[in-house]
Amino acid sequence: MVVDGSKLVRRLIGDVLRKELPEVDVVGCSGLDEARAALNAAPVDLVTTALALPDGDGLQLARTVREATGQRYVPVIVVSGDAQAHLEARRFTDDVTDYFDKAHGHQALAAFIRGYVQPAPIPGAHVLYVEDSRTVAIATTRMLQAQQMRVTHVPSVEDALEYLRAHAHAADAPGADLVLTDVYLKGELSGHDLLAAIRNEFGYGKRRLPVLVMTGDFNRVNQSTLLREGANDLVLKPIEERLLVTKTLFQLRLAGLPERSAD
Repeated sequence: MVVDGSKLVRRLIGDVLRKELPEVDVVGCSGLDEARAALNAAPVDLVTTALALPDGDGLQLARTVREATGQRYVPVIVVSGDAQAHLEARRFTDDVTDYFDKAHGHQALAAFIRGYVQPAPIPGAHVLYVEDSRTVAIATTRMLQAQQMRVTHVPSVEDALEYLRAHAHAADAPGADLVLTDVYLKGELSGHDLLAAIRNEFGYGKRRLPVLVMTGDFNRVNQSTLLREGANDLVLKPIEERLLVTKTLFQLRLAGLPERSAD
């Protein structure tokens, strides 16, 4: 979905996206109301929006996307000539996935979006994986390792917290690039407790240490609770390999891992 008050800008962005991603279906919207109607009609996989819209702004649209898509973490990219100033002033909300400066041009925007739509492996990315089923752990670990990720598996939240505390003050803090955890595990603590510790005890934000939560609970209220407690996204069970890999790579990219790895 491309949302911009300028018909010319919508057409330019749409044309470039169709060229870079031949199978893409571009939905153009002039403002917030049109975008809401489109979201109600069908789900989308990615949204670009201008910061200023004729009937609202990009931040309102980002919130609308979150409300319309439930547990799905759809990338919302703000395209603006004023994006850097908003970023530095911390005016972007958590609903905004990323930003793009118009000065880079539409071709660069297409390449930027490709990184979300067709993410490439991030060799050496380190995942702390919390799962008490040995069978599930072996299968899921293989999925991640097939994408050149490094996996540290622990069977309980207690073990995960011990690991994170051991690395909290080390040079490699927080000790992993992403946490992947089940909700209900053997032991006294659950995935809810792990989320609370990561966001509150350790003080790691969603970009500092992304957390993906695996759940078989299809109750939307319970899913929303996990997101409010600090989960970056949910992966519904049974685990589908392509979806797990896409969500994991997406969160690692959002956290800026490729840039950190290059330092």
